[in-house]
Amino acid sequence: MIGNVEKRCIDLGHYIVETRATVRQAAIVFGISKSTVHNDVTKRLAVINPLLCSEVKEVLDDNKAQRHIRGGMATKKKYDKLKNN
Repeated sequence: MIGNVEKRCIDLGHYIVETRATVRQAAIVFGISKSTVHNDVTKRLAVINPLLCSEVKEVLDDNKAQRHIRGGMATKKKYDKLKNN
């Protein structure tokens, strides 16, 4: 079981760094909850692979800085769609 968790953490870390995915996107791809992804890449990965953890942290910080923009775009798209229908 421990080996599986460590492998999942590393796989999640590589996936997030390579695709610049959000925690939500990674959770969907791996079929686990957002909180599990977050715990894996912030807490567990820091112990397993600190270098990969720092790379993931950069991506997550970038995603966090952009989330208000993505949210606004999603809201605009939603209301444009309602307007056109």
